Amino acid sequence: MTSEADLPVIDLTRDPAPQLPAVDRALREAGFLLVTGHGVGPGLRAAIRETARTFFHLPAAVKESYSVRVGGRGWLGPGAEANGYAEGTATPPDLKESLSFAAEEPIGDPVVDAEWFLPNTWPAEVPELKPLLDTYLAQMKELSDRVLDVLGVALGEERDFFTRHTGHPTFGFNVNWYPGRERTGEPEPGQFRIGPHTDFGTVTVLDREAGKGGLQVFTEAGGWQDAPYDPAAFTVNIGDLMAGWTGGRWRSGRHRVLPPPADAPAEELMSLVYFYECTPGTTINGIESHAYLRGQLDAIRAD
Repeated sequence: MTSEADLPVIDLTRDPAPQLPAVDRALREAGFLLVTGHGVGPGLRAAIRETARTFFHLPAAVKESYSVRVGGRGWLGPGAEANGYAEGTATPPDLKESLSFAAEEPIGDPVVDAEWFLPNTWPAEVPELKPLLDTYLAQMKELSDRVLDVLGVALGEERDFFTRHTGHPTFGFNVNWYPGRERTGEPEPGQFRIGPHTDFGTVTVLDREAGKGGLQVFTEAGGWQDAPYDPAAFTVNIGDLMAGWTGGRWRSGRHRVLPPPADAPAEELMSLVYFYECTPGTTINGIESHAYLRGQLDAIRAD
């Protein structure tokens, strides 16, 4: 039986100072922590899931009209992505489908706008999804900046050490659907709902559902362990650019999502995953942030 990782819960409504040692320890060891006191209501998240589930249960021919490759805005169908590729692991494609969205408010630079700030695609079959996500994504940006301010202080820097670089950031947002085995079939050897990888950017804010085929995190001390679940909390992890920003003090959180379990083959889960980045043109330890992001997105294409 897999053990559960020891991750702290950080309450954003409390004075952050006493919580900072736990933040630092968690990001040194695992790159993950849990966040409560975020102010994002459960009703909104439930409504997004219900609406997205309607889309994912549409016939494949309908969804195909919204099909895109990794990094696009639309539907990523089965076999589109293999996250293990990002760390050089030759895994089978991930067992999931995604609806993907991203930042779309132009920055004013035609070249940057054409790559990073394009209009999103909104499925006509679920018109209620757009207003729900407009609200949610605005709350995710606010929450991500609050988390980054805490991280700046935990690092021993000014509060705005990171957020001074998020004046006009990019972001990616996936509604990840993990269907049961009746749709995916028997997993191949080494196949996961999401293969082992680290995220690429600054912070990821994840709203999860509990399940046997759920999230695991990796640490040197504990190996692969189940991520603790708290329905009131968001799971937050840092990515490669944040790890580089700290000079390697904090680790990019390595993680995976287990395949549909044999003893619960009908298990169906859905995650809301917000990948927060910095303003295009930000250079981190000599690395141009968005050149790195584009390279990693290209790397995980399985189609």
